[in-house]
Amino acid sequence: MSLNTVAIVGGGLAGCECAMALARAGVKVTLYEMRPLRRSPAHTGDDLAELVCSNSLRSDDPDAAIGLLKREMESLGSVVMRAARATAVPAGKALAVDRELFAREVTRQVEAEANITLVRQEVASLDDPALQGFDAVVIAAGPLASESLAGSLAQAVGAQSLYFYDAIAPIIFTHSIDFSKVFSASRWEEGEGDYLNSPMEKDEYLAFHQALLDGEKVVPREFEKEIHFEGCMPVEALAERGVKTLVFGPLKPVGLTDPRTGRRPYAVAQLRPENAEKTCYNLVGFQTKLKYPEQERIFRMLPGLENAEFARLGSIHRNTYVDAPKVLTDGLELAARPGVFLAGQITGVEGYLESAACGLWLGLHLAHGLSLPPRETALGALLGHLRTPVKKFQPSNVNFGLSPDLTERAKKDSRKALYAARARAAWKQWMEGGEEPEEKQE
Repeated sequence: MSLNTVAIVGGGLAGCECAMALARAGVKVTLYEMRPLRRSPAHTGDDLAELVCSNSLRSDDPDAAIGLLKREMESLGSVVMRAARATAVPAGKALAVDRELFAREVTRQVEAEANITLVRQEVASLDDPALQGFDAVVIAAGPLASESLAGSLAQAVGAQSLYFYDAIAPIIFTHSIDFSKVFSASRWEEGEGDYLNSPMEKDEYLAFHQALLDGEKVVPREFEKEIHFEGCMPVEALAERGVKTLVFGPLKPVGLTDPRTGRRPYAVAQLRPENAEKTCYNLVGFQTKLKYPEQERIFRMLPGLENAEFARLGSIHRNTYVDAPKVLTDGLELAARPGVFLAGQITGVEGYLESAACGLWLGLHLAHGLSLPPRETALGALLGHLRTPVKKFQPSNVNFGLSPDLTERAKKDSRKALYAARARAAWKQWMEGGEEPEEKQE
């Protein structure tokens, strides 16, 4: 595919990756971002690639599916991974970033690229006059696409858009935490003790659990059916599943010992640094749809957070995505609108890096004809998810369950390493087999 000009709608992770991949190949890119003229319910700043939920990019373990995806992205020249490494903050085995520095660094790299023209303007539909005259159009508006653009997309694919709800966790100022009641430790003593841990006895946990059940929640609008993505369930929705659900989920105490008692607490709430200076901490796994006053009341029940000051309270917003196997080609092109491509979470991938990886691959595909990676690889499995017809398509993070099953029998504790080794071998062979990006043909 020979392209000279491409319009990209959305300056999030996927849009920035796609834009940079195309621009480095000599393609002239116009990147449209509606902020600051208009903001989604979750965005607060004006920089590109703003992380609106957690500041964690999850595990950096090279044997984990997400760890593999990181390394595959780096081998393809990911701008997001380069910025993430440069702005990382301590988080044990996870890769977490200072969200403000991260967004600032991605914005700096995009603005410094001569082949990218950044336009602060809302694109309201697929037929917006701003999109006329380009060789291709990429919609990377993310899961928070404006209602008008989402409506235009739904009309194009011939069906009402699917959607789910995504919840954001609160952030707490460090100075308001009572350090006499929390302790520093990473699970199983891994890392440098990067997490703060709020330990609870059984009676404290039961009171907290009941408060979550009784707390007043934000009610979805009448015309919106409430659907939560399993990987980002609100903490109170988990509490509704049973009294012990949280102690096997985000409040699990396994691998943590309170140094003051020498024993494992009944339940533990973990807080992860939000920035390099550790001036703020994120309540891990506490995505929520509780109303603001209820969040302050209930989360201050956690030991050490009695006087917590919140830098950001949790919130909830609608995420839009399409039924990718039905409406997208293998190259992420809308079957009903040739020349219009989708990238990122709007395709049905879920997660920061998954979204970025999708945009990165599409940019390289449009610029160089890069083929699909083998399904044995992390990126290949993720893109394969978008091409696998199912009765009810739902978003997915990268995971080994998307990969072909192992051909050899293996014990449970060795399967991850075998999946990872197979993925690395498949990626190496793919990259060495003439599938690396080629120079742009004039």
